[in-house]
Amino acid sequence: MIAFPTPRTLQEATAIQRDLAARVSLTGDLSHVRTLAALDASYKRDEALVAAAVLWDCESQEVREVGFGAVDPDGVFPYVPGYLSFREAPAYLEALANLSAPPDLLLVDGQGVAHPRGLGIAAHLGVHLDLPSLGVAKSLLYGKPAAELSNEAGNAVPLIAKGAQVGWVYRSRTNVKALYLSPGHRVGFDAGLAFVRALPGRTKLPEPLRQAHLWAGRARKEGLRGRTDSASS
Repeated sequence: MIAFPTPRTLQEATAIQRDLAARVSLTGDLSHVRTLAALDASYKRDEALVAAAVLWDCESQEVREVGFGAVDPDGVFPYVPGYLSFREAPAYLEALANLSAPPDLLLVDGQGVAHPRGLGIAAHLGVHLDLPSLGVAKSLLYGKPAAELSNEAGNAVPLIAKGAQVGWVYRSRTNVKALYLSPGHRVGFDAGLAFVRALPGRTKLPEPLRQAHLWAGRARKEGLRGRTDSASS
């Protein structure tokens, strides 16, 4: 695997983002996907940043296993809006490496191309690993809804920036706050939306991401490392 870049300045980080953004592909369907890795991270000040990669079986709709990764706080890139991937991706890559098999798709708690330089963390990881990837974010970073989003579950409107679509504003459940979906790499807009719509969900988050959130918090609190094969919520 190509080493993940560690920029020393924001100028270097910006240059890396712009270079990788030019390699993003926004075409591709997800009919081949049998497993996905849902990614989320948990951290507190002066503690290690801990990530969970939940390997989700799309046929049985359950967790197969969970890989964990961690980055020492002294080695963590500072928190700067728009540069999240340099902070979290090393822990995600370790978590993915701890899975017994690679996934067909990355489902990331964060942005895909709905990003000022077109390279949110889902896009960054997708290009770095050359894997299809989707970003599912709980808050808006970039762009504006093309229209008002109704309150009914399943509705979506395009997310627009500079006259072009960068994602979707999506209501997963009736009368809950919207999610912001954007393809990261090797996924088309319509294919990405259809895929997320088809995922099960107990809350507003797709169930694989809910599991990743739970496991990341548990890993940080309990010091879990490596991989667990007996994953349960």
